[in-house]
Amino acid sequence: MKTQELLTKISGIQTIKSIVITLNITKNKAIYYVYKLRKAGYVNTKYDKDKQRIYYISAENKLGGSSYIEVLNKNSPIKLASSEVYKIYGQNISIEETLVYAIKTKNPRYILASLALFKKISNWHKLYCLAKKNNVLREICALYDLSLKIIRKVKKMPKKFKNNSLPKDNNYKYIIPELKSRDYKEIEKKWLIYIPFNKIDLEEYKK
Repeated sequence: MKTQELLTKISGIQTIKSIVITLNITKNKAIYYVYKLRKAGYVNTKYDKDKQRIYYISAENKLGGSSYIEVLNKNSPIKLASSEVYKIYGQNISIEETLVYAIKTKNPRYILASLALFKKISNWHKLYCLAKKNNVLREICALYDLSLKIIRKVKKMPKKFKNNSLPKDNNYKYIIPELKSRDYKEIEKKWLIYIPFNKIDLEEYKK
């Protein structure tokens, strides 16, 4: 089967099993077709929570670019599986942008995965500007302090970043509405930010 014909027939989110059913072919043939499309630049591979390979097959993949989920999965031990993969074509998404994005989603899994990004920050000034623009400076600092408790070799946050992010009033904020921590009260008190995790939620970082 020619590449373009194959692309037309199985574009979308697929597994080897779904390709076998869609094309009525053997498993080995399905694996070969995925290899053929990947070699041509049409396939991105992710993993679901059961470590099963999920194939995102699209002509747009050939244009390059990346998604926030791809950046998180590449840099975090907490893997995300989502059908909502929004790619930004023609540019690579930075670690700093991805960290702010994860916080803004208010999705516990995304935010949990994003803690690993503090180990990869290369431009603190860029992160500060993005966080300030999106009004998440205190969230960034509170999650940074949380990351220090579970991740080795986290890059040191500049004092100026921390000092400029200190609370200006006595009002607490939620990272995720209505979620508070029993185990990280000291971080919450320092930044007046409610942490949405407890120690048990961070166990995946110890595996």
